[in-house]
Amino acid sequence: MGPTGDPLRYVGGRIDVPGVRVGTWTDADARTGVTVLLLPEGTRGAVDVAGGGPATRETDALRPDNLVPGPHALVLTGGSALGLAAADGVVRLLRERGVGVAVGGVRVPVVAAAAIFDLAVGAPRSPGPDEGAAAAAAAVEHDVPEGQAGAGTGATVGKLFPPPHAPGGQGAVTLITPDGLRVAALAVVNAVGVVLDEVGRPLAGGRSADGTPLDPLAPLAADARALGGGHTTLAAVVTDASLDKAALARVARMAQAGMARAIEPVHTLWDGDAVFALATGAGKSADPSRVGALAARALTLAIRRAVLSA
Repeated sequence: MGPTGDPLRYVGGRIDVPGVRVGTWTDADARTGVTVLLLPEGTRGAVDVAGGGPATRETDALRPDNLVPGPHALVLTGGSALGLAAADGVVRLLRERGVGVAVGGVRVPVVAAAAIFDLAVGAPRSPGPDEGAAAAAAAVEHDVPEGQAGAGTGATVGKLFPPPHAPGGQGAVTLITPDGLRVAALAVVNAVGVVLDEVGRPLAGGRSADGTPLDPLAPLAADARALGGGHTTLAAVVTDASLDKAALARVARMAQAGMARAIEPVHTLWDGDAVFALATGAGKSADPSRVGALAARALTLAIRRAVLSA
């Protein structure tokens, strides 16, 4: 819910943008998984990578100065950089369906991807092409499994503090304005930092054994240089507005503010934080600053839903 008198309509647990389908594959034993967004023809995308340790694929294709249209799908996956192989299965499935950029007599699907590091949780298994294809084949409109599902299966948060770490996960929310503009966010939360509530108190991570809130930055007052590995929060913000890649680059950058409102610290060298901004173009044109502001709020809410659902 929003502030008192808020004119926005909030839809939790859904990417309520027509034509966008979300599918997941989950391995509860190995604690890893894949989340795939299948996008309608004509979708445009951009990405803003703010973390210091990203694991990504096809992000250059989303740069405003590059020719390639799309993407046709977005893959969020566990398994660190090894898990990016899940995108191969999505490419295979889309080719079988005749989806992709026409290059001569060949269809080439544009599939962007990003991964979280979850190899230290459960079995060190990384999703591959078959798992990516399974997630894509299961895609449905609107509903998103929240909590420890899909790419959020092995996610944890508050890793500046000693283990056991609080569960992270994935969450989704859609905002709908009175004039019908839709802006949705899907977050996969696997942060070094602590997830905060609306008044800045620890919501997940950053609590003592008896539940007492701890300062999220307290460990940094000593020394966190021994902290290694990888972590990462990933997000997709999706709108039905008609925006080009340059406008979406601004939306993605503005949406990073939503991550910063909900996670402390954020965008560290140990995180690979990335926000993908996607526009289906089914609606009318919109001011990218308006869409970006809504995307930031939607992302804050999706991050909190992810850990509450977990």
